Amino acid sequence: MLLFVTVFSSDALGDVVYRLDSGDKLKVTVYEEKSLSGKFEVSGEGVVSLPLIGVVDAKGASIREMEERITSKLIDGYLKNPRVSIEVLNYRPFYILGEVQEPGSYPYVNGMTILNAVALGGGYTYRANKDKITLIRAGDPSRDGTKVGPETRVLPGDVVRVEERFF
Repeated sequence: MLLFVTVFSSDALGDVVYRLDSGDKLKVTVYEEKSLSGKFEVSGEGVVSLPLIGVVDAKGASIREMEERITSKLIDGYLKNPRVSIEVLNYRPFYILGEVQEPGSYPYVNGMTILNAVALGGGYTYRANKDKITLIRAGDPSRDGTKVGPETRVLPGDVVRVEERFF
């Protein structure tokens, strides 16, 4: 009997930086400025409306980039030395399609892998090809899937597809 083993790194798609998008809920803290701090949602247009400084573009920004954008707007005529911290409270969902018991959208949990996503989808169907799982990253303009293994990280907005096997 021959046994073929495919080895995947812990993240076959490399180091991934989380990028904000519509539906993310943020907690913005401006230290020692309670009136400027609070919970905000990234709108459908990909912006966050904050007190005093107004609209800040969030779509595609990392947490660090968003902190810098808010800080620069606050420095521009409002505060001398603002210290801004951002935490994501609720991530947008991810999607699992294909040969799982219950395909659909599911709430993202930090640290999620392909194996966790399949489990949330009720497990594989009897026709699932466990060696042919593709992942489409949210924000990937090509929308080309990448073949991944069970330990690959899933991010909010990603689409996981479990292909059908043929006998």
